[in-house]
Amino acid sequence: MGDKVIITCAVTGAIHTPSMSPHLPVTPDEIAEAAIGAAEAGAAILHLHARDPATGRPDQSVEAFAPFLPRIKQATGAVVNITTGGSPYMTVEERAKPAATWQPEVASLNMGSMNFGFFPLLAKYKDFQHEWEREHLEGSRDLVFRNSFADIEYVLKTCAGHGTRFEFECYDISHLYNLAHFAERGLVEPPFFVQSVFGLLGGIGTHPEDVMHMRRTADRLFGGDYRWSVLGAGKDQFRIATQALALGGNIRVGLEDSIWIARGKLAESNAQQVAKARGLIEGLGLEVATPDEARAMLGLKGGDRVAF
Repeated sequence: MGDKVIITCAVTGAIHTPSMSPHLPVTPDEIAEAAIGAAEAGAAILHLHARDPATGRPDQSVEAFAPFLPRIKQATGAVVNITTGGSPYMTVEERAKPAATWQPEVASLNMGSMNFGFFPLLAKYKDFQHEWEREHLEGSRDLVFRNSFADIEYVLKTCAGHGTRFEFECYDISHLYNLAHFAERGLVEPPFFVQSVFGLLGGIGTHPEDVMHMRRTADRLFGGDYRWSVLGAGKDQFRIATQALALGGNIRVGLEDSIWIARGKLAESNAQQVAKARGLIEGLGLEVATPDEARAMLGLKGGDRVAF
């Protein structure tokens, strides 16, 4: 499957707020419809967060996922990936509980602690629908997103027993070495699905050499035992995706990572970004992986073995 490319779509996330885009999915209906649309457009994997339907605030309760997980499963064959990142303001116990309960095929797993700054957005957005939005941005000036070795072990032990595999989110080079550490201890097994994250303040940058450095380091540490994917934050989403495709990588798009479809133009849906990603892939003579092809590439347990 050397020419097959996995598209992951991260539907809503926990960084962008409702005041930033009217197209950001917030309610369970909106999240379900956005995820189904993304799958129909070509996303093999759907990376999911939940939100409070009244305020749009990130909600990592088990109950918040209940209204949309079965709908997405019934309407698509896509792989469901439930976040254990949640929000940087949450404890690891809060963050892991939905994945531990719903037992998806894939759960995200952040591979190291880091400063996590999205306060620069305050220079762009002045008026907010909900007071929590301003506090959410301002609080990130003094925010360390904790993912200690003990935290990572907690998520592994809490979720892996159900056959859930992981999207290892690596925001810097050190996070690749952390993954190698857990592999050496036998706590994770290949094939590793490594999601390199570029452009978050506190993590690695977006220069082409940063992308190359991530790729070279992962190659050196994991050889043929991993599948590489990238996400670029904000305006760098598709530039970094294009570079990664040329390097043999897979790509992640979605309104979690960027609310834009082009310079100064808001994306109207997650499906619109997936369609653009599909165009990049096919324009390079590659093929979009189906959900079942993604399952084979990542060694997943299958959609019939989840708890929703």
